[in-house]
Formats: sequence, C-alpha cells, structure tokens
Amino acid sequence: MQMPGAAEPQKKPILVITSQVVRGGISGRGLTFALERIGHPVWFLPTILLPWHPGHGKGTRIVAPNAEFAAIAADLAASPKLGELGGVMSGYLGDPDQAASVATLVKAVKAANPDAPYLCDPVLGDHTGSTGGGLYVPKATAEAIRDELVPLADILTPNCFELGWLTQREVESELQALSAARALGNKRVLITTSPALRRNAIANLLAGPRGAVAAEHAAIPNPPHGTGDLIAGLFLSNLLEGRDDEDALKRASASVFELVARSVKKGADELLFAEEQQSVVKAMALVSSRRVLETKARA
Repeated sequence: MQMPGAAEPQKKPILVITSQVVRGGISGRGLTFALERIGHPVWFLPTILLPWHPGHGKGTRIVAPNAEFAAIAADLAASPKLGELGGVMSGYLGDPDQAASVATLVKAVKAANPDAPYLCDPVLGDHTGSTGGGLYVPKATAEAIRDELVPLADILTPNCFELGWLTQREVESELQALSAARALGNKRVLITTSPALRRNAIANLLAGPRGAVAAEHAAIPNPPHGTGDLIAGLFLSNLLEGRDDEDALKRASASVFELVARSVKKGADELLFAEEQQSVVKAMALVSSRRVLETKARA
C-alpha cells in the first residue's frame, strides 16, 4: 500500500512509431499526449507527416527517404538508454521498406529489455470509407506489416477488417473473430470494434493467454478518428502497470468511450484530448465486460 504523500511510481518510457499530423488527435499526436498525460515519457519516431487525417481531405505527405529512416532507427537501436524502454508500439507506416527498420529496432529493444512488450497496431484498412472499405495503404505496405511486424508482436490490435485481411477469414461474428485471432498465434490479440452481442453496441474483444474477454459499450454514431490508436496505447499502459487483461481492457475501453462521447457531444470532428483529458486519466464511464467461452476453431 502506498503511504500518504509518497511519490507515484515512475512509469517507463514507451517508444511510439507511427504517423504524425499537424492538426487533430489521431495517431502519434494524440497517442503521445495521452501517454505523457498519464505519466509515460515517450520516444516518438514519425513514419510520415500529414497536415490532418486523410478523411478530412487531401494533403501533402512527407515521408523520410528510406535510407534516412533506417539510419535514425539504427541510431535509436544503438542508444545506451534503450533498456529504459518499457514497451514499443508501431502503427501507420509511410512506406513498406520502413517495416524492416521497425523490426530491427523492436528486436534491439527486446535484446536490451526482454520484458518490454511490442504492440503492433496493423493499420491497413477498414470496412468503412468513401470507397466502401478495404485497404487504405498500398498492398506492399500491408504485406510488409503482415510478414515482418505481425510475427514479432506480443500484442496485436487489428480492427475486424484488418483481422480478416491478415487471416484471409470471414469475421462477421464474435466466434469468427476469436477463431481468427487465435489463428494468428500472437500472445494477445485485441480486436477493436469487434461484433457485439447487444444491438447498437461496440465490443473490444481480447484473445489472451488466460482466455478471452469482451468489453462492450453503446455505439456512438460518427465517432472521430483516432480511437484505435488510443485504445491500443491505453491497453499497453494498463498492462505495464501490472493490471490483468480484463481490468486493462475495461479501463482502456472506458476512457475511449468517454472521450468519444464528450467530443461528439461538443460537435467536434476530432478527439478533444486537451479539453477532455480527464477521460484519459480516469474515466467515469461504465463499460461492461464478460468472459467469452472459447470453442474449437471455426472456419
């Protein structure tokens, strides 16, 4: 038990490798704010610079030449402070060749600190969008993530489309999602926006080493972008604090649900991290969770 007045235990740094936007709260911009707000120092390696989320309109894409990206990843891999990292997250890649550099960096972190988990958010595509859904990264990038990063991940956080693409399976029910997640073989697979049992609800389904658990809450129409990045980062943070899978999932889901609800209520087209940061720190929203009975894998 912590004594009154005692300092809070210092949280370990997390290495975040993903995209950066100038406006908005998606990807690295919102994720870095959220992790630092709850006490994690962040090392941030951007994979691409964008003016805003592509869903808000076309914009200039700035991607570092592959040789320079590989060089800065190598600099980080050689850092004497690499062992300080408590975990690594990767998300959106700006070029398929970046996957090899990220993989090398992840392996270096693991060598320096074998207990540091690697979370891969395989940002590939979605069921929704102006084109009706599908891959929104080049196929070569999707294949590089699948072949080089997914096998290294201790934690994988795909949405239903990404899970189906990675496994070449149909994912339209909770049992199908769970079966596909187990087929990947990663220690933990967190399926965001998984099929829910209740109507007008959203579930986050975790296939973990001690069974499967789902956290479910009401669906919010037209949510801002960036929820997948956020739940992945908060789930990782909760695990690093020593919480069990169910508690980590419930807390992460509650924060995302509350932040989305408050942002939508104010008419925002982005997650309001600055105004509603308390939702990230300690959400008051109630999210139900349940254990999911696992059956033999279904096709």
